[in-house]
Amino acid sequence: MRLLLGVTGGIAAYKAADLTSLAIKAGFEVRVIMTDSARAFVGPLTFEALSGNPVFSQVLETGGDSEGASAIRHISWARWPDVVCLAPLTQSTLARLAVGLADDALLTVVHAVRPEVPILLAPAMNTQMWDHPTTQRNLRWLQETGRYQIVEPVSKRLACGEVGVGGLADPQEILSQIQRALPG
Repeated sequence: MRLLLGVTGGIAAYKAADLTSLAIKAGFEVRVIMTDSARAFVGPLTFEALSGNPVFSQVLETGGDSEGASAIRHISWARWPDVVCLAPLTQSTLARLAVGLADDALLTVVHAVRPEVPILLAPAMNTQMWDHPTTQRNLRWLQETGRYQIVEPVSKRLACGEVGVGGLADPQEILSQIQRALPG
């Protein structure tokens, strides 16, 4: 089982390390793609140590992978997974995904993933951002494409000090939803 984990730049990025560890223990091989903003919260070395794989973060990085695939890494990485999960998914990356932008390594890979591979989105953001009409529109639109599954955020005390919906779902819950999404 191959999990491609996309980590975006919110404070919940540190929980993606826990998700990586849980996935490895559950028998997944894990590769991680990080946005530049995610790297400000958690270093790539954390994910490299946990997964045993290099972290991908720059869209124009070259070099094949262990299977000798394309020298254009974003294509070889897009062909690799059995399941993809973006956790945490910030409001900004969600909006860019919804309008079809592929302006960083993560979104370039996600847009190139084979149609039969499930893609789970685990948003994490401030409650007002979560409730914003454009965020809700973008989520609905992505779900309506039939291409994405949403791992709903939880209500809790958020990093900003407010209490409300927007917290990243528990990593174990995210892993459970990843396992249920696997084909076959």
